[in-house]
Amino acid sequence: MPELPEVEVTRLGVQPHVDGKKVSEVVLRRDGLRWPFPANLRELILHQTILATGRRGKYLLLHFAHGSLLIHLGMSGNLRIMPSKTPPQKHDHVDILLGEQMLRLTDPRRFGAVLWHDNADGSLEEHLLLRRLGVEPLTDHFTAEFLFQQARQRNAAIKQVLLAGDIVVGVGNIYASESLFRAGINPKTAANRISLKRYQALTIAIREVLALAISRGGSSLKDFVGADGKTGYFQQSYFVYDRAGEPCRVCQGTIRHIVQGQRSSFYCVNCQK
Repeated sequence: MPELPEVEVTRLGVQPHVDGKKVSEVVLRRDGLRWPFPANLRELILHQTILATGRRGKYLLLHFAHGSLLIHLGMSGNLRIMPSKTPPQKHDHVDILLGEQMLRLTDPRRFGAVLWHDNADGSLEEHLLLRRLGVEPLTDHFTAEFLFQQARQRNAAIKQVLLAGDIVVGVGNIYASESLFRAGINPKTAANRISLKRYQALTIAIREVLALAISRGGSSLKDFVGADGKTGYFQQSYFVYDRAGEPCRVCQGTIRHIVQGQRSSFYCVNCQK
């Protein structure tokens, strides 16, 4: 599933091609993906100008004067820039034409989403899918003190607390595993048993891991490609994720695999306490 770095890589890729551009046509080849498309989606954005792009968690945002388009890539989706006359393939479900170029949403498993938030309905942050999201990990709001205070009432494993997304958003399975390794924290440790000092190490690790992943185009384990159609290569830098049974790159111990909340976790018993 595309996580925060992959969505941010996509946003950065499409931004120079869409900011300030007017929508010349909208092509919908299905009635919806995970949820139905807005019934009047074409009429809402046709001939309207994209003012800016944004991102909230794993949602990519296209801002217009009267509202915002929310795009989620689901389990296997990607959003690419390409010539407007490019013939569609089997899993190309949405085209937003911008003159000679277009944004094309491809989603083989159809778990993605394209939704609309009208400015008349209030703040975008109050949208049903956004209102309970935690702070953005790459902003000044995400601090060790904040994470420590929020986790004091959580006795769940720290890996599960990070994945929940209601304290900090967008730290998905891959990046939680990698961040916990860099911070030296066992993913099974109860969140309320971690000291402020260790949370300082964890917040630094999360920022570093996410920033590095973005700089390397994200992780392309199966389907993900950026807006230019190129795959990411952060997976070449994994310390623990998907490396069960392999030697730790730091201590040469064996990387272990466990399942937490139906998600795979990978860690080093020597480096992570």
